[in-house]
Amino acid sequence: MTYEIRPVPPGPVPRPAAPAADGPRRPGHGKLVAVSDLHVRYAENRDIVERLTPESDDDWLLIAGDVGEFVADIRWALTVLSSRFARVVWVPGNHELWTPAQDPVQLRGVERYEHLVAICRELGVLTPEDPYPVWEGAEGPVVIAPLFLLYDYTFRPPGVTTKAEALAVAEEAGVMCTDELFLHPDPYPTRESWCRARVAATEARLAAVPEELPTVLVNHFPLVREPLRPLWHPEFSLWCGTEATADWPRRFRAATVVYGHLHIPRLLICDGVPHQEVSLGYPREWRPRAGTPGRPVQILPPVTAASTAATS
Repeated sequence: MTYEIRPVPPGPVPRPAAPAADGPRRPGHGKLVAVSDLHVRYAENRDIVERLTPESDDDWLLIAGDVGEFVADIRWALTVLSSRFARVVWVPGNHELWTPAQDPVQLRGVERYEHLVAICRELGVLTPEDPYPVWEGAEGPVVIAPLFLLYDYTFRPPGVTTKAEALAVAEEAGVMCTDELFLHPDPYPTRESWCRARVAATEARLAAVPEELPTVLVNHFPLVREPLRPLWHPEFSLWCGTEATADWPRRFRAATVVYGHLHIPRLLICDGVPHQEVSLGYPREWRPRAGTPGRPVQILPPVTAASTAATS
């Protein structure tokens, strides 16, 4: 299978008029911005999405997963945002892959993911299954690579060598991810086997990106271990990624890595590469934070202020 690397024009679907923003939108001067973990089942988060508008008509929005759990909610949010931004790029989080008993759409595993991809294509939203677009704005050209990789239980505590032992340690600590109940890997036998398949296919695609082009790697889960250090419950790291991607930011020339999942929005510099966590999170998490909740994080052109940057 071959993959085309090219600039992608806005989708052909009609775009309804967006509600008025707080200020006038400017033509041109587009930015690449990102957000994740919108969790629109919460009414306050849904209100934030209702009000979310770009600063210019040329802004692209990267959504790094966990829009919601119900297919209808995911469709609603992507419809709203794709009607406002020049381009929306989406990757799934673990919550999109859940099959809650209350959701009328009871698809599981790969079928659920493919159903969401089909919705995105109706809306002109790009996914990990589409050709990688090229950002031609400021700091471009840069290949935008939306990734869907899952996790394989290799982010284990020190001294723990097997998945079974790691799960036992987590259970003893009172930590167990809801994925174990609702995220089904069908037709794969396990979540880690699905992860391995996704990693292998994605690695081949990234290796085919022309070497002269940098990338922006967008994944729901962090690609390296460093962002997991401040977790209150380090046992939760099991459900946060895979060791298989540790060298990807450098190997695939990442200008920036964009991720979510942890609900710890911040910028880390890991091995010289910016890693930007862009989550909104649950209302109890974002209410105490300064700034405008849900405001997308600017990825390109890069923001020079150090603010929360750290070096590992």
